[in-house]
Amino acid sequence: MHSHESLQKLDVIAADQLAEHLPAHVIGHLPPGEVIVFTVSDDASDTAAFSARYGFGLEDCANTIVIRYKKDSAEHYAAIVTLGSLRLDINGAVKAHLGAQRLSFAKREVAVEHSGMEFGGITAFGVPDDWRILVDAAVMEREQVVMGAGLRAAKLLLAPAVLRSLRNCEIAALTLAEE
Repeated sequence: MHSHESLQKLDVIAADQLAEHLPAHVIGHLPPGEVIVFTVSDDASDTAAFSARYGFGLEDCANTIVIRYKKDSAEHYAAIVTLGSLRLDINGAVKAHLGAQRLSFAKREVAVEHSGMEFGGITAFGVPDDWRILVDAAVMEREQVVMGAGLRAAKLLLAPAVLRSLRNCEIAALTLAEE
């Protein structure tokens, strides 16, 4: 758990100011009162830089990765939420859980266009309704995690249990064992 000093260093955005900072479709999926939204400088938006600047360990940073996959000869998308400290088992666990014949990381432009979010800030909150959201089981073991907020200039701080409020949320073991 982070000390109150590190939380005080965060530039928290008040609930009534969110519309000025976040995409509307992201705000619409945030459960009121359960997520702290704070601003970050663009140069510290990527996980490693963010971790160093704001004092959150990589194991408390949950990244949302967009996957494109083929199943039943149709193309689908999924958002995978995984900790910055772990490696996804893309061709094993993720592929098996999705029942995918083939899968790949979505191209940057495609991920941005389909999610309506900035690359480097994509979050599971507000992805299209037909996407599956897979959350690695390790994420659920953290006390709290930091996630993207739909754009690079903000982050979300939340208890992982909040992710269960997402309609298409599925929790599964998706990462490789730590070396």
